[in-house]
Amino acid sequence: MEIPPIGRVHKTESADIMKIEVHPELAEGLKDIDSLKKIDVCYWMHKLDEEERKKLKVHPRGNLKNPLTGVFALRSPMRPNPIGVTKVKLVRREDNNLFVEGLDAYDGSPVLDIKGG
Repeated sequence: MEIPPIGRVHKTESADIMKIEVHPELAEGLKDIDSLKKIDVCYWMHKLDEEERKKLKVHPRGNLKNPLTGVFALRSPMRPNPIGVTKVKLVRREDNNLFVEGLDAYDGSPVLDIKGG
């Protein structure tokens, strides 16, 4: 199975705002997204290494005082398929670029999908 990214996450000058650059050939799919206040962004957590992806139990929030818990019961980034999903505030759209607030992805993260929130 292969899921090609629809775009990438980029830092902006503002610490609170991230830019999602959607591939230009997919920009038509952004029609009417401006009318939304919130969107869900699905992205690949590309900085997670192979060893971290093998962990199936972790201490919630990285706190060793918390009991080991299965990754599928948590929102931990450590997981076999490191897909992140974040509901964000849509600040504005400029052509094929979306400017969002609240995205916890790294600069350069591949964006897999965007859904109306």
